[in-house]
Amino acid sequence: MWAIEHCRTESLGGHVYHCEQCDEVQYSYHSCRNRHCPKCQNEAGQQWLNRQQELLLPVPYFLLTFTLPAGLRQVARRHQRCIYSLLFRASAAATQKLAQDPRFIGGQIGMVGVLHTWARDLTYHPHVHYLVPAGGLSPDGRRWLPAGESFLVPVKALSLIFRAKFRDALRRSELFDRVPEQVWSQEWVVHCQPVGNGAAALKYLAPYIFRVALSNNRIVSLENDQVTFRYQDAKTDQTRTCTLPAEAFIQRFLQHVLPKGFMKIRYYGFFSAGNRRRLNRVRYALWAAPVRQTNDHQAEARLAEWTLSCPKCGQAMQVVQTLRARSRHPP
Repeated sequence: MWAIEHCRTESLGGHVYHCEQCDEVQYSYHSCRNRHCPKCQNEAGQQWLNRQQELLLPVPYFLLTFTLPAGLRQVARRHQRCIYSLLFRASAAATQKLAQDPRFIGGQIGMVGVLHTWARDLTYHPHVHYLVPAGGLSPDGRRWLPAGESFLVPVKALSLIFRAKFRDALRRSELFDRVPEQVWSQEWVVHCQPVGNGAAALKYLAPYIFRVALSNNRIVSLENDQVTFRYQDAKTDQTRTCTLPAEAFIQRFLQHVLPKGFMKIRYYGFFSAGNRRRLNRVRYALWAAPVRQTNDHQAEARLAEWTLSCPKCGQAMQVVQTLRARSRHPP
């Protein structure tokens, strides 16, 4: 909360810019760089998107979504690090197990997973999205095994394996007895849809990689201690508004703040960091260029932080003063 409240204010320090052409002076305060801040990390999100676009393969893609059932959500909120990690591991393992079956793909697949904990109205709804190429690498590492354009793996079977793997993993923890018994007999929701070449799905995921669910432009008003914000109804795709008391709004927002250091982006199969050689085999099998290792986007971002164009004449402004940050702790 401190980071969000003081983002881009004098509390975090900054720089004073001066334009020699027209004598304009501009103050530029530092951003908090907190991954949950609605005003921050636009550049980081764009950098991530650029890197992922370089990894895209010239094949169709699917978007797989695994959702935790309602009966698990109370335990998940109280033990986020454990449950979210199990959600990742169980869903990825279930998908990889089915994909290795020769009836479907018969080889190793690649998966890029992103954790979301919210529905569009900011209610608690933990789920993981995976962007998955339609096919896999053969066991001998020489051939690309394509999947169908409209079918990756059977969703009902995937749901059963996902539930079983999650249950078996949770059974080894002290949290198993806190989950209602009926959770293990109900159907778990798994959704799979084709998403073309994957570029549009990446653009959908990118804004939420380094931010939480709500951006400032969706807040309609703050009046009489009531916050009103816009959201898109998932069933009708119509724009609706939600009005909450300020404290309830803050609570709904903060329940999506992840444990410190928790990785909400994870890579599996030939997309994992340790398998980039195998990814290059995939690209060669598809006659695509090998993966490049580059820091160009990071360098461009660092340069952009230190340049500012004059709002009056458009000329480059120069830093003439550095403003020191104030203490991050209350007196």
